[in-house]
Amino acid sequence: MEHTSYIELSRSALQNNFEYLKQTVGDSCAISHVVKGNAYGHGIDTYVPLAYDLGARHFSTFDAQEALEVHKVTNGTTTIMIMGMITNHQLQWAVENEIHFFVFEMDRLQKAMETARKVGKKAHVHIELETGMNRTGFEKNNWQNLRDFIKDHSEYIELEAFCTHYAGAENIANFIRVRDQYKRFKEGIKYMNKGGLRAKALHSACSAATIRFPKSRMDLVRIGILQYGFWPSMETYITTVQPQNMEHEDPLRRVISWKSQVMSIKQVKQGDFIGYGNSYLATSNMKVASVPVGYSHGFSRSLSNQGRVLVRGQRMSVIGIVNMNVMMLDVTELENVEKGDEVVLIGNQGDMSISVSSFSDYSDQLNYELLTRLPHDIPRIIVS
Repeated sequence: MEHTSYIELSRSALQNNFEYLKQTVGDSCAISHVVKGNAYGHGIDTYVPLAYDLGARHFSTFDAQEALEVHKVTNGTTTIMIMGMITNHQLQWAVENEIHFFVFEMDRLQKAMETARKVGKKAHVHIELETGMNRTGFEKNNWQNLRDFIKDHSEYIELEAFCTHYAGAENIANFIRVRDQYKRFKEGIKYMNKGGLRAKALHSACSAATIRFPKSRMDLVRIGILQYGFWPSMETYITTVQPQNMEHEDPLRRVISWKSQVMSIKQVKQGDFIGYGNSYLATSNMKVASVPVGYSHGFSRSLSNQGRVLVRGQRMSVIGIVNMNVMMLDVTELENVEKGDEVVLIGNQGDMSISVSSFSDYSDQLNYELLTRLPHDIPRIIVS
């Protein structure tokens, strides 16, 4: 059965983005491809094999369930790193399958050690230090206990890395905070090394930090939004690409497109309301097209009476309230519009384009929010 909409992933766009990232970070820095949030809405089952085919060998997830999905589609041939949630009872699967995971409190470290001893394989841990994000990470007053514990149980713990996470590297307003975090992280590493504890690698940079703070790249960068062809913020785009200079073009290409079709067309008389309630009044005779996509599919209700889509190469306005499964368009100016015509929600049609960032112009959604809200069951297909 056909779904009411579908998503396309462009192989050539992703390859372009991978090449840009490799040029940016250099050969001495590894890239971990962050695929949390169902690969930022691109779909783990579809995106990860595509990324693997293009050379990706290190993937980061938020939780153990996502890690399991990546493990299945790569047949265990990649390095997988869990950056957030893994319960104590999931640790055995992780240790048995050599899944890497962040450790940011003693209970997890203790259970990881016990699990490794039980399984007979080392636990591959990345120790997160608290540097000012105040979310997760070992506080400075716990560093000595942490160091001693790892040294005392080194036969069960493979110390893959020390790591941290910056609190808003995409915004210059956070510059001082991020700079201080970097200093605290270096202080923590120095403390651990001085006490005889060294990790294989150091990593701290997300997409924004990779672009804005080159020193933060270290041995590995955790790239999320950039690989999909989006900038962490308009600020990072402006400072990196300098769009005011006509010779500079966006080096990234959007991987995702989202498409549907016209479900029906009807005439509405002047003076009639359109859709639920009375939020939109037809001030003249109108032609209205219904599209079988609504807020249950990830097209936010906040886009009622202000969203935009493409039909027959022209930008059309969403009118009335976005329903759970349907939105309405004003297609009065389209003479030949027909049932079944392609509707582009994200992507290109002719010379026109609808970007993900344009959604934030009409609502309070971020790039990240819209993408990760795209339902898992929307079909994802790979195109050239």
